[in-house]
Amino acid sequence: MSPLIILGIIVGYFCLLLVISLVTSKKGESTAGFFLANRASPWYVVAFGMIGTTLSGITFVSIPGMVEKTGFTYLQMVLGYSLGYLVIGLFLLPLYYRLRLVSIYTYLEQRFGFWSYKTGSAFFLLSRTLSAALRLYLVAGVLQLAVFGPLGIPFAGTVALTIGFIWLYTFRGGMKTIIWTDTLQTLAMLLCLGLSIWLVSTELHLSFAGTIQTIKDSGYGHLWEWDPKAPNYVVKQLLAGAFITIAMTGLDQDMMQKNLSCKSLPEAQKNIFWFTVILVVVNLLFLCLGALLYFYANQKGIALPAKGDDVFPELALHHFPPVASIAFILGITAITYASADSALTSLTTAFCVDFLNFQQRPEAERIPLKNKVHLGFSAILLGVILLFKLYNDQSIIATLFTLVGYTYGPLLGLYSFGLLTRRAVRDQAVPFIAVLSLVLTYVISLNSADWFWGYQFGFEILLLNGLLTFLGLWLFSGKKDKFSSLRPSASTGAVVSHG
Repeated sequence: MSPLIILGIIVGYFCLLLVISLVTSKKGESTAGFFLANRASPWYVVAFGMIGTTLSGITFVSIPGMVEKTGFTYLQMVLGYSLGYLVIGLFLLPLYYRLRLVSIYTYLEQRFGFWSYKTGSAFFLLSRTLSAALRLYLVAGVLQLAVFGPLGIPFAGTVALTIGFIWLYTFRGGMKTIIWTDTLQTLAMLLCLGLSIWLVSTELHLSFAGTIQTIKDSGYGHLWEWDPKAPNYVVKQLLAGAFITIAMTGLDQDMMQKNLSCKSLPEAQKNIFWFTVILVVVNLLFLCLGALLYFYANQKGIALPAKGDDVFPELALHHFPPVASIAFILGITAITYASADSALTSLTTAFCVDFLNFQQRPEAERIPLKNKVHLGFSAILLGVILLFKLYNDQSIIATLFTLVGYTYGPLLGLYSFGLLTRRAVRDQAVPFIAVLSLVLTYVISLNSADWFWGYQFGFEILLLNGLLTFLGLWLFSGKKDKFSSLRPSASTGAVVSHG
């Protein structure tokens, strides 16, 4: 396809996002709308839109590509996610709603003190900035090759344009806009998924029942891995999935901000539980698509790339009809920007509330300051992406992805300690404990094969990080709790003080 045609489609798509922004912010700009959509979001809209935020452009191409090597065993991890969402819905959401939090890290101040609060928020800001920049960097590379490069636009211009689009449709409405743009972007992603499945199954002359039977007979449908030595051992993946979800969703301002925009706790819980059901179904469909892609390539005699992540893009862009190529471009663009625009809004929210004391400022002062912070984080994302491009080292990128996962470990340790114990922590020591835990985790991971008889850490590295933080907090704590631990009750949503 001509780059101009693809560009026209992308511009048209962003114009639609801009229309949504204008409609959702027509009642005027406010920080209450920007941060939590005035706590009036319909739960079913939030549940649907969160799919696009949860799945990144990387997952969009990775899940289909992993089927050849690991079958459907990724569903073990997804079922682990479901356990994590159950914990979030029954324990964390009641706590957040009872305290009427805007930034979820405010809990840490009430439980431990000033330095714990700032440490938790700072780790989120670091992690979300890096992860959003990495996702945008990878997709900007695709857009550069397919669209902007052939038009003579340099990479820096491509990145500036894409971030500029995001800033343009989010700076007024914030979360009030994101709730609805995420819905559109999830729909675009699902249309791409559905069209691809329909196209491939039609080419293979497979009905719905025939598709299921073919996958089952092929061996790709292998689901459970019972070998304890295997990296995708069922118990390991269930536990990893549960704790990854608790840490990277339940303790993440970006993901929780959407849930806190619902009208009430019961609606937020309905949102998280129905979202979990949808997420399982969508991941299952991506795995089915992966199996179909390999059937298609075998039947057509197409040589596939060695890297699984390249299989879906290769077939969609070079072997499928133009309509499927257009759907793929729209799908991967939508799913990436669904997580990026949400990240920009949550970064702005966390910094304004946690570091600029927005709760104590008049609204007339908040709006211009919020706009400056929003623009500032847009510039930071641009700078970080250009640094990635400057080094252009895949090993550095892989290491950064690993480090982003590490940054949730201290948050897991802090919240676990706060909710499971009655002990008071020496607040000033918390930043030191969090950083030291991260460093120790990284060192142990690098040397685990030598130190632990060949054992190598995978997703469970998050648990090690959280455990080291928990132990550090215990060492710097006393028996008497001078702060309320604010322990949530799963049944009533009430908050119980340990005082």
